Amino acid sequence: MLQKRPPKTKFGKRLKDPFGHLIPLKRVLNMLLGIISYRRLNILNRLTVEGMEHLKDLPKNKVLFISNHQTYYADVIALYHVFCSAKWGMNNINLPVYLLSPRVKNFYIAAEETMSDSGFLPKVFSYAGAVTVKRSWREKGKAIKRGADIKAPEKIKTALEYGWVVTFPQGTTTPNAPVRKGAANLIKHLDPIIVPVTISGFREAFGKKGLAIQKKGVQLKILFDTPTQFGKDAELSDIMSFLEDHLIEKK
Repeated sequence: MLQKRPPKTKFGKRLKDPFGHLIPLKRVLNMLLGIISYRRLNILNRLTVEGMEHLKDLPKNKVLFISNHQTYYADVIALYHVFCSAKWGMNNINLPVYLLSPRVKNFYIAAEETMSDSGFLPKVFSYAGAVTVKRSWREKGKAIKRGADIKAPEKIKTALEYGWVVTFPQGTTTPNAPVRKGAANLIKHLDPIIVPVTISGFREAFGKKGLAIQKKGVQLKILFDTPTQFGKDAELSDIMSFLEDHLIEKK
């Protein structure tokens, strides 16, 4: 008797992420983005990473990285470099052999309007791991006021159940912008492990909307702080205070 072939649904799950994107293609895209960006991050400029020891014992999913935001893409791809390096057990990105087998279970939360822009880079970044949401306070550079994106929490939950997610709770690249309450609500509802991240130098080194070098020789820095988990009984005000303490610069 001939053996039955495995169901296509199971085969599909092995080849695709929860959003239907092909994992082998994501792996190739991450590798190409890594190769294209490495010289900009760590040769023309110099990226220092601190706190990578905090990544070593993290689970493979349900981890939310909260970070300040300086550019649309350079911040994210630098974090992807670090995540891939951590997968290989490294403490920095000085030896980019990690691009041979990049970590692909990474996602980041991005404004839908940003990722719908025409051009090669937004399309590649979208496929490589963007979880797009509609901002309720801004669109096309103008302040607006509309209801929250009701689909966003479920999409973010799906991404967290599959891997690591990067979010920018200030929702903008403007320095010291206020933290959005939606980020605190999300943390309270989903209760992921939280890893605070502080980045610096990217605004000076790169253009806001691409990977073009704006200035060479800039010291770039990524700092990972101690992971924490609040629990679903945490007060929303405590989560907001935590986010503000880690994301808004002290004067």
